[in-house]
Amino acid sequence: MKINFYQILLFGVAVSALSSCDQLKELSYTTTPNPLEMHGDSVAISVTVNIPPKGIRKKVSVEITPVLGDAKLTTWKIQGEKATGNGESITFKPGGTATFTEVVAYNPSMEATDLKLTGKVFKGTKEKTKEALPETKLADATIITPLLVRPTFNMLTETASIPRSFEKTASAELNYLKGKSDVRAAEMKDKDVTELVAWIQAAQSNPKIKINSIDVKGFASPDGEETFNNNLSGNRSKAARKAFMELMKKNKLTMYSDSSSYVTAALGEDFDGFQVELARTASISQADKDLFLRVLTMSNDAKQREKDLVALGKGFTQLEKEVFPKIRRAVIVVNYTEQGLSDDELKAKAAASPSSMSADELIFTASTLVKDLNEQGKIYDAAALAYPTDSRAFNNAGAVAYMQGNISKAKTNLEKALNLKDNSKTKNNLAGVAMSQGDRAAAKKLLAQVKDKSAEVSYNNAAIMILEGSYSSAISAMASPSFNKALAQVLNGNVEDASTTLSSSKDKDAADAFYLKAIIAARSNAGVDAVVSNLKSAIAKDKKFKEKAAKDREFIKFMNDASFTAAVN
Repeated sequence: MKINFYQILLFGVAVSALSSCDQLKELSYTTTPNPLEMHGDSVAISVTVNIPPKGIRKKVSVEITPVLGDAKLTTWKIQGEKATGNGESITFKPGGTATFTEVVAYNPSMEATDLKLTGKVFKGTKEKTKEALPETKLADATIITPLLVRPTFNMLTETASIPRSFEKTASAELNYLKGKSDVRAAEMKDKDVTELVAWIQAAQSNPKIKINSIDVKGFASPDGEETFNNNLSGNRSKAARKAFMELMKKNKLTMYSDSSSYVTAALGEDFDGFQVELARTASISQADKDLFLRVLTMSNDAKQREKDLVALGKGFTQLEKEVFPKIRRAVIVVNYTEQGLSDDELKAKAAASPSSMSADELIFTASTLVKDLNEQGKIYDAAALAYPTDSRAFNNAGAVAYMQGNISKAKTNLEKALNLKDNSKTKNNLAGVAMSQGDRAAAKKLLAQVKDKSAEVSYNNAAIMILEGSYSSAISAMASPSFNKALAQVLNGNVEDASTTLSSSKDKDAADAFYLKAIIAARSNAGVDAVVSNLKSAIAKDKKFKEKAAKDREFIKFMNDASFTAAVN
């Protein structure tokens, strides 16, 4: 096991208080650790009082009052072998020792305040005021290195995926006379045909559109002989292809004037189309519609169906006039791929008109394409405004606000997100908010509910472990090199590992990293030059470390060194 160097250097160093009084003589004290150390929000103190042979008279008692900053410590009591009371009894001739331990909650007054004592001496019940113990220093003030931990949590954001291309179609219809497959000239001038041609022309200059194929599907109405209708639908598809190819050539779209660009299909009697058109025909009553459908489905025999339809009389005439002509057709279908918005287009749209974008588009853009936190925050805020029931937008807006230091805004957004959806990511983020507000207990409770066991969450847990004094667990929780991992290693006594970790981390050039390097140098006895050099680098990046170093008992060995005092004063 690696031992704190202060324990090696200072353990067993006794502080003596000599007395010439008759009642109490030559007491000395051994304090562990010295300097004191804060771990897990508390300072553990162990002081052994050494009483020499014949050092305390038999009926004498002593009340020792330790003083450490603003903390209230327990009074320690020792007494001679014949004294009455509840103190540690010491035999007169051999003397002895009495050890007192205490764990006191850390407060800031302890950082620069030495542990001292005063004492009252009694003979029986009478206080011997002239023989009171003088104020005596027991240990140097408290090392508070665990408080260097970086409490900032890793935030977890939601991502989204969006299609970057779309498979689409454009189409037109050619209608035919009963039993015919020749394309009438008027059909090639219909609005849907001319619009399809215009669309194909425009597509040629649109880099986002790629035409993949053109399907030509032929159909027949379900009122004739089945074999005939099947052949008729095939002839209609071929005739439509030929007519459309000629139209392409006429419009100088020569790449579509060859049959290889087309796929023809004979789909026979169009029963599905019949149902659609029948439903659309307002002049036919619902009762008649139901009757017509029953007739067409009663028999699988095509000849019988035709006989049954003709038998409808007036109804058949109505079908022949209003429904069948619409399904005697060929459909020309252009299959194409359309590219979605580019990265730059998405970013521009998110900046200019975010309300016109989907929630997925906004979240994808902010989380994937935008790196600037201010821009991200604006997009997420816009997403939350446009989609007030989407927890992802509020979670991400809260995460960004936290990273920007706006804890109030972060909390508001994250609480909205959690109200919308019970989400581990949001609980992790709220734990970060709680931590920043000094509520470590709440942060710990929230993290315990996070199902995500990612490296980011483990790192967050490790920050709490460091503050609780669980350094070994904190080290294990952090897979990657970081300032916090190096700090945990220092506090665990692994200064060599800490140095390696810090030099390998992305944090190595930060102000607090140089400060930690100075601590590592001090603990590893690297010498004053290494300590001062790193302190100077830390102070150059953040002046707060000058004042801190001047009172930090990590550097107690160097506080009288001229180069050290020059650097911190």
